[in-house]
Amino acid sequence: MRIDLSGKTALVTGSTQGIGAAIATGLAEAGARVGVNGRSEASVAMAIELMNGEPVAAPGDVSTDEGCEQVLSVLPQVDILVNNLGIFGAKPALEISDDEWRRYFEVNVLAAVRLTRAYLPGMKERGWGRIQYIASDSAVAIPAEMIHYGMTKTALLAVSRGFAKEAAGSGVTVNSVIAGPTHTGGVEDFVYQLVGRDLPWEQAQRAFMREHRPQSLLQRLIEPEEIANMVVYLSSPFASATTGGAVRVDGGYVDAILP
Repeated sequence: MRIDLSGKTALVTGSTQGIGAAIATGLAEAGARVGVNGRSEASVAMAIELMNGEPVAAPGDVSTDEGCEQVLSVLPQVDILVNNLGIFGAKPALEISDDEWRRYFEVNVLAAVRLTRAYLPGMKERGWGRIQYIASDSAVAIPAEMIHYGMTKTALLAVSRGFAKEAAGSGVTVNSVIAGPTHTGGVEDFVYQLVGRDLPWEQAQRAFMREHRPQSLLQRLIEPEEIANMVVYLSSPFASATTGGAVRVDGGYVDAILP
């Protein structure tokens, strides 16, 4: 199967590193013109240097109205929107403040809603579009150490399903991708935060999966490119009948109950 996204324009939020960078690279390799997004011009410029094709610099903090407008001024319309931006971190449930609850919601959920609201009408008018939300296994197997993060990923499943209904019959598909624990720099720090920094990385990874993510059938962290492969497929014409779904790239969580 050869996926050809030539002539399509995509925006991937939070795409200067990690899963977002892998998704942006995958879409570019499939021929799409990809908007690379991050909070600073410097981080976006560094990410673009590592990409092939003709990526577009689209800096701006899309968790704010001003940052969203900044991105929209560069990319007023897109064919593919991947809402990847997200923050995470471990904290005891009773120590999460109101401000942290709001911040997690604004970054992980409201930013995606805001961009969907901006781009979906144009997609419907043109009769083609792809919108995706990078959710998490934490949406359905809420981790005790970061319930504020899990809450936002559960919310994305609802948002995705709701906007799929809004786009019904228009040629626009809307899906969420349920990603499992993924090997990024940020996750390495998170793993060491939970299991300690005395262990070599391979041992630390195994200890994390055994102690904190025992539901995984894969029993290892997922590589960012494995998430990107699914996103590229869902962005393609081959996935034209897949909408309103929560597609799993989660390592086979055994206790997940999905819509």
